[in-house]
Amino acid sequence: MRLVTFLRAGAQPEAGVVQGDQVVGLGMSMIEVCASDSIPQPKGPAYPLSEVKLLAPVPRPAKLICVGLNYRDHAAESRSEIPTVPTIFNKFPNVVIAAGDPVVLPKISRKPDYEAEFAFVIGKGGRNIPAERAMEHVLGYTIINDISARDFQTATTQWLMGKTFDTFCPMGPWIVTKDEIADPHALDISLEIGGEILQKSNTRELVFQIPRLIEYVSSAVTLEPGDVFATGTPGGVGFARKPPRWLKPGEETIVRIEGIGELRNPIVAEQ
Repeated sequence: MRLVTFLRAGAQPEAGVVQGDQVVGLGMSMIEVCASDSIPQPKGPAYPLSEVKLLAPVPRPAKLICVGLNYRDHAAESRSEIPTVPTIFNKFPNVVIAAGDPVVLPKISRKPDYEAEFAFVIGKGGRNIPAERAMEHVLGYTIINDISARDFQTATTQWLMGKTFDTFCPMGPWIVTKDEIADPHALDISLEIGGEILQKSNTRELVFQIPRLIEYVSSAVTLEPGDVFATGTPGGVGFARKPPRWLKPGEETIVRIEGIGELRNPIVAEQ
């Protein structure tokens, strides 16, 4: 099942289910869907996808939890040791944008970069969740592009500022429910710009898989329905290339993840 948040003329944003080239409303928000004991059945009228606006599937997650250095090849290109515990940071929820929305490159950064990421969405919340029960708390999977201003990220030991400029978290276009993905740790992931594949890997290369991430983070903070985890990026990011390859206005990033789809976003300059 593909779950979306959509907006139609004259209405409030609503969660829905994509069926072919239509979306059927669920009569509630995506956070309410995440908190439900089971996914509600579509009950609203069907609308053509061409006549609605797809928002990010979780437009304002309570927590947007990011994992750094979580692919072995990315840790190597970053000249970092493979972590022995997850490296956790975050983005502010208001920087989330939808598939198709423009990523705005800020005037004050000279080093904007891309990061293709596999993400998962929390359904049932909880604290101190053991790894063996962790998948019970996953609603499904989506795609994130962890846009990063590397000059701000590396200016201090704290990454947040460089990660959380406005529009720096494209997400979507939907959540694929976990029953549709047999093994979330065996999915091809790639990023393309201008016909060139710049990142190409598989989620089997994750250092810390979903159960470990849930166990670790929930040992400190209660996870809530609709929280989103971005699990890290594979090698091939712009700052590690020789010469470095920064994002430029007029480009389009395309992140593809097997079984989920693709996330496309144009790149524009701040006016």
